[in-house]
Amino acid sequence: MNEEITAELSVEQLHPALAEPLRVLPVVKFVARSEIGKVRENNEDKFDFYEPDAPDQLAARGSVYLVCDGMGGHEAGQIASELASKLFLHHYYHSEGTPQQAAERAVLQAHLYIQRMGQAVPSRRDMGTTLTALIVRQDEGILVHVGDSRCYRLREGELQQLTRDHTLVQEWVAQGLLTPEAARFSPYSSVITQAIGVEGERGSLKPDIETFPLQEGDLFLLCSDGLTDMLDDAEIAAIVRSHPPTQAAWTLVERALAEGGRDNITVVLVQIRELKRVAGEA
Repeated sequence: MNEEITAELSVEQLHPALAEPLRVLPVVKFVARSEIGKVRENNEDKFDFYEPDAPDQLAARGSVYLVCDGMGGHEAGQIASELASKLFLHHYYHSEGTPQQAAERAVLQAHLYIQRMGQAVPSRRDMGTTLTALIVRQDEGILVHVGDSRCYRLREGELQQLTRDHTLVQEWVAQGLLTPEAARFSPYSSVITQAIGVEGERGSLKPDIETFPLQEGDLFLLCSDGLTDMLDDAEIAAIVRSHPPTQAAWTLVERALAEGGRDNITVVLVQIRELKRVAGEA
């Protein structure tokens, strides 16, 4: 089913659902790198993005940058991450309502499609994927998150993890049963409590969606757990503080490979270089 893996999103059909003037044009630097690692036979990670050219699209929906980390084996994980990224972009730009409503609908549509495919094809029964997406719209950021990929923000020299891992060990950390350091090395660290395409034991899928103001100079790092399993937050912070975005992306991946590269490694860096006021807007 190669068509499913490589299906192109029809850019010409993308359109915003809401009419809104473009007040602020974010000027960004975008860098991405993905590596198979030293152990895996294929890369189940996927990064994707869409930056509209039309001002009305930028105003209503903004630009999207995302990372997915597939699971399921026998190429099912690769298919799941490819499908989730394309389906999320398609439904986000085609759905009505606010950006937050459109983002939630896009996640749920991708979830249902991948879930049904897994039920229909025995070899893909356990297929699923994480999804962490950053929407840069006017002067706000919208974070959409399912699974254990992560988004960090470097602001004024301080690195902060914006996402919450949907994992069993993170729940134990929240309950005070594990320290964050012990959670990194727990044998249960890969047990995910929410994933797109996977029917959870705790009810229906509910993505985390957060909206926050952007600041010029903000640097966002989206990554799969192939990075965070190899490097701790202190080393990640040191690298992104001391290198420009392109060099930081390459250095992060090289360090993860040097530490063992046990999984696929994907990093996306989005730097807000300017929040440019559009002429005629107060």
